[in-house]
Amino acid sequence: MLTRRVIAVFDIGKTNKKFFLFDEDYHILFETSTRLTENQDDDGDPCEDIHLLTKWIRETFNDLSSRPEYDVRWVNCSTYGASLVHLGNNGLPCAPLYNYLKPFPEELKSLFYSRYGGETAFAKTTASPVLGSLNSGMMLYYLKHRKPAIFARAKYSLHLPQYVSSLFTSAYCSDMTSIGCHTNLWDFQAKAYHSWVEKEGVSRLLAPIRRSNGITEIELNGNIMYSGIGLHDSSSALIPYLIHASEPFVLLSTGTWCISMNPFNDSPLTTDELRQDCLCYLSFEGKPVKSSRLFLGHIHDEKCRELSRRHGVHDDTYKMVEFIADPDPNSSSFEQAYNELVRELVVRQVQATNLVLQPDIKHIFVDGGFSQNKIFMKLLAEAYKDVKVYAASVVQASALGAALAVHHNWDVLRNRNHLLKLVEIK
Repeated sequence: MLTRRVIAVFDIGKTNKKFFLFDEDYHILFETSTRLTENQDDDGDPCEDIHLLTKWIRETFNDLSSRPEYDVRWVNCSTYGASLVHLGNNGLPCAPLYNYLKPFPEELKSLFYSRYGGETAFAKTTASPVLGSLNSGMMLYYLKHRKPAIFARAKYSLHLPQYVSSLFTSAYCSDMTSIGCHTNLWDFQAKAYHSWVEKEGVSRLLAPIRRSNGITEIELNGNIMYSGIGLHDSSSALIPYLIHASEPFVLLSTGTWCISMNPFNDSPLTTDELRQDCLCYLSFEGKPVKSSRLFLGHIHDEKCRELSRRHGVHDDTYKMVEFIADPDPNSSSFEQAYNELVRELVVRQVQATNLVLQPDIKHIFVDGGFSQNKIFMKLLAEAYKDVKVYAASVVQASALGAALAVHHNWDVLRNRNHLLKLVEIK
C-alpha cells in the first residue's frame, strides 16, 4: 500500500468542526466534519462544550494518524476567534468556554472604559470597536470582577487555536492572529499588551507569544511530527491570497458579515473609521490588517425574504434572477425589485470597502457567497472601473492557510494555480 505524507488540519468553526488531510501539494486527500451539541455555562447561557470538542479532536486525530495509508508529518489548526479556554494547574479546562455572544454586564463595561480612557480613545489604541464579550480580553476582566474563584484557580487562559495546539504539544503559548482579533488586549501603537493587562493582573494568565508560523517537534504514537501553534481563522484564510498575489490587494470576504481586509494598509484607525465599524486584525506575520465590517449578508437575506413574500415566490428564486441594466425603481416584478435591492447593497458595500482602500490597490478579490452572485459582482466591478475585481475561490481557505503556515514548503511549489482560482469580472 502506498503511504502518503500528509498535513493534518483541524478547522473549528462555531457550527461545523472540520478535519482535513492535505498532501504536500495541498490537495485534500481526506475530510470529515461534525456538529457538536452545545452546552450551557455556569450562568445558563449557551456555550461550546469544550470537553466534547476535545474528545472529538483526540479521537479524530488518533483514528486518522493510525491508518497505514497516511504518514502524518505536520498538524495545525484554525479556529474561530474571540474565545478563551481557561486551564487549571492540572492543564485541564477549569471553566466553561464562554460564548462570545454572552451578554456583557453594562455596568462592568462602563467601569472598565471609565478607568482606561473612555471608549473612543481605548478603541483607537486597541483597534477594537466596543463589542462586549466579543472583545475576548473583556472576559478576563469579567472573571476577575464577577467570578473571582475561577480567576484565582486559572493558570493559563489560551486563545482557542492555541488550546487545540496544546492538545498535541502539551505546550502553552499565544499567537498574534488571535491577540489581534478585536480582543482589547493589544496596544497597536505600542506593539505590546495594553497597560490594563498588567494593572488588572491579567498578564499572569497569558502564555508567551510565539511566531504564528512556528512549529514544534513532537512525538505521537512513536512517530516524529511537527505541530503548528494554531491560527485565528480570518487571518489564516488570508494566507493563500498573500502567497499567491504579487501586487497589493483587498480581500472582500462575504457571508453573513462582509469583511474588507487590506493587508497593505497599516495606517492607525481614526475615530470616524471606528464609528463606521472598522477594526484591525493581525496577519500571521504580525502585521496590521485594516478591515471594515458590514452586516450585508444578513441584510440581503432578510430583505430577500421580504421580497419573496411580497411577490409570492420561493426564497431561493433570487438565485435565478438575471442582471437588469436599468431596473424599474417602482419594482413591478420580483426580478426588478431584486436588482434594485442588490444595487442598494453594492452602494453600501462600496462605502465600507472604500474605508480601507488605498490608491495603490488595483485588485479586489471577492470570496464567499456574494462572489457567486452575478448581479452583485457586475455592479461591484462597475463601481470600481480602475480596479480589477475578481470572483475568487479557495477551497477551504482557513484550513489551507493553516497547512501552508505549518508546512513551510510553499515557496518551492511547482504550481500554485490550484490553490486560488480567480475570474475577472468584466
